[in-house]
Amino acid sequence: MMYPEIEPYAHGFLDVGHGHRVYWELCGNPKGRPAVFLHGGPGAGCSPTHRRVFDPSRYKILLFDQRGCGRSTPSACIEHNTTWDLVADIERLRTEVLDAERMLVFGGSWGSTLALAYSEAHPERVRALVVRGIFLLRPAELRWFYQEGASWLFPDYWEDYLAPIPEAEHGDLIWAYRRRLTGDDPAQRLQAAHAWTQWESRTISLRLNREHMQAHAADEAALAFARIENHYFINHGFMDDGQLLRDAGRLADIPGVIVQGRYDCCTPARSAWDLHRAWPKADFHMIADAGHAFDEPGNLKQLLAATDHYAQD
Repeated sequence: MMYPEIEPYAHGFLDVGHGHRVYWELCGNPKGRPAVFLHGGPGAGCSPTHRRVFDPSRYKILLFDQRGCGRSTPSACIEHNTTWDLVADIERLRTEVLDAERMLVFGGSWGSTLALAYSEAHPERVRALVVRGIFLLRPAELRWFYQEGASWLFPDYWEDYLAPIPEAEHGDLIWAYRRRLTGDDPAQRLQAAHAWTQWESRTISLRLNREHMQAHAADEAALAFARIENHYFINHGFMDDGQLLRDAGRLADIPGVIVQGRYDCCTPARSAWDLHRAWPKADFHMIADAGHAFDEPGNLKQLLAATDHYAQD
């Protein structure tokens, strides 16, 4: 069971340049152990539920909406929005908002990608690392979910994902979506945004979860989610192929936990296993009855155990 609902004790915006203003909030104990929560997507934004995976009596919790999504502005903006811009934002938030020398870094899905990128760039700032639903943003992972593999598991949902794209463009669906999400036709942009977003929302958990489907149902949220995700995927996460595994040696001295749902169809277990092999110091938990979502019971149990552990060691 998650910790009770809480409200931030401080919040604001950080001007990170080029017109971007990043929303942040601090929750929990101002004198507690510093922790940062990195949300998924990219483009999803934080929710009040994300505050509840940390003991608020023992943690000083930083949450923020990454560039272009959630409460950050401008919404759905993909200019000056890269993995390394976000890594730089985390560093500024660590020093200027969280005021911490070292912190627990927590991220799931795309948040695990960003957590690994940050931790490999700044290992001296990471007290511990907790990652879930591992996404290494390798080309094979993108092909699996957005081009071919997952369609064999969800053929009905896949038809809705294909609906905005003419058959002649099915050979590269990510680029076909790019043309529509960045095109001049507002109706076409929204149609593509909702189709892209609902494909992920329908497949995120082992059992269909209506709350997940509603999370980005509003037009602005769907557009931010789809445009930013697609932008990152077109650009391969602004990383070399396999970079996060290549540089995993930089995590060698960082304690951590990897949590992976066995039946995660968005970010299949192969990536978590590859990370486990490259970062053996981390505790590895394959959850036998879970998919991708952090709040599925098996995933959540291990994530709460991890944050409780690092609150006291």
